[in-house]
Amino acid sequence: MVMTARNLAVARGGVTVLQGLDFALAPGEALILRGPNGSGKTTLLRTLAGLQPLAGGEIDLPPDTVAYAAHADGLKSTLTVAENLAFWAAIYGGPSPDQAVQAMDLAALTRRRAGELSAGQKRRLGLARLLVTGRPLWLLDEPTVSLDVASVALFAEVVRQHLAGGGAAIIATHVDLGLPEARVFDLDPYRIRIMVRDGFDEAFG
Repeated sequence: MVMTARNLAVARGGVTVLQGLDFALAPGEALILRGPNGSGKTTLLRTLAGLQPLAGGEIDLPPDTVAYAAHADGLKSTLTVAENLAFWAAIYGGPSPDQAVQAMDLAALTRRRAGELSAGQKRRLGLARLLVTGRPLWLLDEPTVSLDVASVALFAEVVRQHLAGGGAAIIATHVDLGLPEARVFDLDPYRIRIMVRDGFDEAFG
């Protein structure tokens, strides 16, 4: 297994928003997180990425396994596209950026500074960073934001190749990436609910 979560609980702002999560990912598998806005998808991904502590349960995840792509692209605006990818490849000790440049159609932009790119180009560069990490588990939070249809197709192919190579992914997305091998994981049953004054249930998260 790439990772296993047992009876996992996650919290935001000190308040538990999800509990009782049990799931595992084997090489070549992808998990698509579903749930309404505020259901805890980002909180779960941040917890799995080690950016915040568990609220309960346990995660079996070897060190140096995860590459996390959040809403922010993590780019250095004064560096060029090529320099950004080279920087992250050096940090992670991953492969040459050449494959990432081709996979996300960045060849014509390698000498452009990241700060000069359009929103969609920045997103493609941020996602290309995944390919230079060499990490087997990708945690992706709405990765297709700002991407046009052609770029979504490019990224979907990148994910398919990652899975075919024995990688794994957990993806929070409302877009169909065309990954028949992916399993859908609905978070709604795991949300913490409280009673409000009018008698209806309200879910945290």
